Amino acid sequence: MQKSVDMGLAGSLTMIFLTVAVVLLLRNFYKRFNRLQKNKDDLKS
Repeated sequence: MQKSVDMGLAGSLTMIFLTVAVVLLLRNFYKRFNRLQKNKDDLKS
């Protein structure tokens, strides 16, 4: 009984960690992509 509770907690923590990691990666990629787009626009004008 106790083991399944620990596994559930570990699974929840792992999912939270993975979700946060993916969100941070997407945010960084989005920022970098926007900066590149802005630089392209500046070079054209």
